[in-house]
Amino acid sequence: MRDLSETPASATDGQPRRRRLEPDERRAQILAQAIEMFGERPYAAVSTAELAQRAGVARGLINHYFGNKRDLYLAVVRRMVTLPRIDDMVVPTGTERERVEASVRWLLDTISEHGSTWVKVTSHEGVGDDPDVQQILDQADDAAAERLLLMIGLADSAHSASMRAMVRAYGGLVKVAGREWITRGTLTRDQVHELLVDMLLTLVAESLPKVERGR
Repeated sequence: MRDLSETPASATDGQPRRRRLEPDERRAQILAQAIEMFGERPYAAVSTAELAQRAGVARGLINHYFGNKRDLYLAVVRRMVTLPRIDDMVVPTGTERERVEASVRWLLDTISEHGSTWVKVTSHEGVGDDPDVQQILDQADDAAAERLLLMIGLADSAHSASMRAMVRAYGGLVKVAGREWITRGTLTRDQVHELLVDMLLTLVAESLPKVERGR
């Protein structure tokens, strides 16, 4: 019986040979192809049979590692919005503007890494009002707000709950601007950078201090 955990490799006799992969490697291989395919087309147009073919694995392995197609999509969403642990982050230093500039570069680098797939999963394209997707995105918004407050030097505020809410609202602008840049091509990265820097500086210099003063 053929081992479903093998993938094609070259052979000296000209016939394809299959190379055994470790479980984590097989799972990562499937997930990488899923990220690519869900970025290329709507959810409904993604076929697990084609995905398995592109990943070089048997279709049964998708079910083995991820369950059904929806569960695989949820894994893609989690991967797209997973941020570095706070302990692993390099917190920028310098002036207020320098910290804001560094924070926006970090945001845009994150978006750029995942491109169209990030845009699709953060805007619910093709999956409608899915409560599990929404829960993942809500948790990611909280984590992103926490990290952004840390990077701009406001993580220890006594009004951190209100500040996180305001930064989550800023995150809505980040998502829309990312879509204009990545998907629509109506803005360049430099233009998005300037927009987000200006808005974050306003938030830091004007809006958040009002929260600190209790206004």
